[in-house]
Amino acid sequence: MPPDAPAGTWVHWLLYDLPPSTRQLREALPPTPEVAGGGRQGTNDFGKTGYGGPCPPPGKPHRYFFKLYALDRKLSLKAGATKAEVEQAMKGHVLAKTEVMGRYAR
Repeated sequence: MPPDAPAGTWVHWLLYDLPPSTRQLREALPPTPEVAGGGRQGTNDFGKTGYGGPCPPPGKPHRYFFKLYALDRKLSLKAGATKAEVEQAMKGHVLAKTEVMGRYAR
């Protein structure tokens, strides 16, 4: 199924190298390169670090996919990495994956 955004798939948030003990993320996680307690945030498609919320055009709801991967090692990429860099570093190291989809409209 094609992406809902007119420009194609859009990255709102990139978070990696979280410790295996992580069970939740605090609300309003600051847009810092390093995450308190471990982990790093990458560069989203807004060109920023941290979470950039949904903002679809008025009309039909857009789907938002949240993907979580269990890896057999840390990626050890610098903070601010792109989706392409993270996906390349993950190759051959994915133990499991899950995905949640939400819908949002204005």
